[in-house]
Amino acid sequence: MNTRAHALRLDAPHGAGIDMRAEVCAGLARRPKQLPSKYFYDAKGSALFEAICIQPEYYLTRAELALMRRHVAAIASALGPEVLLLEYGSGAGIKTQMLLAHLEHPVAYVPIEISSSALRQSVARLRDRLPAIEVLPVCADFTRPLILPTPQRRPDRRVIYFPGSTIGNFDSASAVGLLRRMRAEMGDDGAALVGADLIKDPAMIEAAYNDAAGVTARFTLNMLVRLNRELGADFDLSGFSARSRYNALASRIEAFIVSRRSQDVRVSGRAFHFDAAESMLVEISCKYSHASFAHLCARAGLRVAQVWEDPEHLFSLQLLVNDGSSPQ
Repeated sequence: MNTRAHALRLDAPHGAGIDMRAEVCAGLARRPKQLPSKYFYDAKGSALFEAICIQPEYYLTRAELALMRRHVAAIASALGPEVLLLEYGSGAGIKTQMLLAHLEHPVAYVPIEISSSALRQSVARLRDRLPAIEVLPVCADFTRPLILPTPQRRPDRRVIYFPGSTIGNFDSASAVGLLRRMRAEMGDDGAALVGADLIKDPAMIEAAYNDAAGVTARFTLNMLVRLNRELGADFDLSGFSARSRYNALASRIEAFIVSRRSQDVRVSGRAFHFDAAESMLVEISCKYSHASFAHLCARAGLRVAQVWEDPEHLFSLQLLVNDGSSPQ
């Protein structure tokens, strides 16, 4: 057995608290206000997200798991042997376990996750189920430059795994920037395996982000709880509500925290005013056609080599390779 397997190397980014304070204050000072969705994911936020995934309205997880059950052997074959698998935003890691179990002699797995609690839990589960795989966890924001650990064995191919619909949480320019980073990280002969939620009935999409049990609303408002705890803010949760709506023109869900009244909030000693009914954008989730996603990838110098879908054609997993051109 690999003696380094599952060494828990949690490399929290230097100055993370300072960066969070600066980003939050800058977002609250914007017109309109906007905060990064990555601040949803403290320990409670990660747990609430897992609860969202089992709500009856939330089709995404069920569709992606159905896709993996049907196509995981073909996906693993397309990636090839001796792969180093790097996952951005690894979360619970259920789909990753399925993929790793089907890969031929994987060299190592590098999960990159901003929530240390989610990272520890997923690594522990992987240790129990796939003990022979070298795991090199990194606790960090994958959107920032990273120094990644080196596995014991040299891989034949580096593969960036980005499941779920997280690519949709980035606007077009930011998504292209992230895809360019993937292209650089995976190298000329590498690949990226990226989940992309597909355009479908708007009513189905809206229901997924407005579940009847209110779990998504609690998840959204937990961001304010985190800001109160970590930045000394004084958000009164009774003064805010959560709302998500589908913007058909932009083909995306837009999630907002809405002020119920005129009020002032202090964050790290700075005051910010909210008007009554003022909306603060906290997340987008873009939905794609095959053509729109391929165009997005082409701007980053990537080509869609293969696409897998679930049986109901709700969700896709797309294999991206270097197209040999200069990114646009």
